[in-house]
Amino acid sequence: MIDTQAVMTLRMLGMAGALPHASGENSRMFKEKGPAMARAYKAATHAALSGGSPDQIMTAAMAPVSKRVRANRKRLTK
Repeated sequence: MIDTQAVMTLRMLGMAGALPHASGENSRMFKEKGPAMARAYKAATHAALSGGSPDQIMTAAMAPVSKRVRANRKRLTK
């Protein structure tokens, strides 16, 4: 959750011109949502069909999203 807040803050500051902002960052922000959610749905479905408990299903769904957010934070803080 901390990475998510950091990425949101960095992107908002970039949009406001307070931080350097890579060209195309705004469109990248929208383009990554669909594929990330598709991976999350796939992981959750697999966990559910494998008999996972609700917390295992949620953890499986959040894993691909967390990975993308972590990568974004690392990229944006360079």
